[in-house]
Amino acid sequence: MLPYGRQTIEDDDIAAVAEALRADFLTTGPTVQAFEDAFAAKVGAGHAVACSNGTAALHLAMLALDVKPGEVCIAPAVTFLATANCARYVGADVIFADVDPDTGLMTPDTLAQALGKVGDRRLRAVLPVHLRGDVAELPALAALAAEHGAVLVEDAPHALGSEAVFGNVRNQVGDGRHSAMATFSFHPVKTIATGEGGMVTTNDAGLAERLRSLRTHGMVRPQGCEPWWYEMPEPGFNYRLPDILCALGLSQLKKLDRFAARRRALAALYEAALAPLAPSLRIAARPDWSDPALHLMVALIDFKGLGKTRLEVVEALKARGVGTQVHYIPVNRQPYYVGLYGDQPLPGADAWYARCLSLPLYPGMTDEDVALVAGALKDVLGL
Repeated sequence: MLPYGRQTIEDDDIAAVAEALRADFLTTGPTVQAFEDAFAAKVGAGHAVACSNGTAALHLAMLALDVKPGEVCIAPAVTFLATANCARYVGADVIFADVDPDTGLMTPDTLAQALGKVGDRRLRAVLPVHLRGDVAELPALAALAAEHGAVLVEDAPHALGSEAVFGNVRNQVGDGRHSAMATFSFHPVKTIATGEGGMVTTNDAGLAERLRSLRTHGMVRPQGCEPWWYEMPEPGFNYRLPDILCALGLSQLKKLDRFAARRRALAALYEAALAPLAPSLRIAARPDWSDPALHLMVALIDFKGLGKTRLEVVEALKARGVGTQVHYIPVNRQPYYVGLYGDQPLPGADAWYARCLSLPLYPGMTDEDVALVAGALKDVLGL
């Protein structure tokens, strides 16, 4: 069975973890700093702060910005639950922005529509998601946010290794050119894996200092005090990432370029193999500025026009050894948010959800695997 995503763990990764297990520190040791330094250098950011998972990274970002109850954050409707939930963790309200139905991304137009719903509340942050690995239009989104006194926080777990060209300048996701912070996840299906793990990058030394304090119960150690002394100016959380997992992260980070190149090669194979299935099946559109190391290979399928349900297609593909997934159910449709804000139809998000199906994509796939998936889709869809 080909899963939609899978980690690539090799002998040197296992050796790195084994070495960490033999070291003096299993957590809060030097490997954490080493992973942070290497990650910051890789994406071109001033600072990187490791934490326990991608959701913790988003929560820490809200805490570091001191987002307060009654203030507002804007998130796209097509994303994982955590993008919106991080604002609720600190008591802020969420306004859902619609997305482009063919890319799944928040756009300047859909952000402008969401900004019209803020009213007299204080807008603190806009959280664009680099869905699938494609990069949102950061300069335009950042300009709109700034006009309303807010900053961008990039939700970038899908986009490690992705790049974009804005104004003839090549940007790396996470370099902080257009945002206050960017958050990442190292869940096994992401570009690099630590089992669970997250990272926040920023170019603001003050934000980095707050992130480090807040991930460790809010503790600080003032200069000039006894070595055992600590203080807690504000409560934080235990969101640390242990040395064992940072050792795996360091080993995986060395392979990022190889992993990203393989994902790009597989995406190109998919584009060629699935082109004959248009217009009933199209690969999710790619913005002109985006050069992604795709995390997800999303096919947009006209299930209704083909006279098939998505469940029928999913089950038929599974029978042929092809695993799939759906990314995502629009968050504004979740019972919690319907109960909180009422029904909020967003046509772009609904159109995306009605057609999307994530196909297998991970570095361990072979060229023949892509051909297998394309052939199975052709048979199942009757194209």
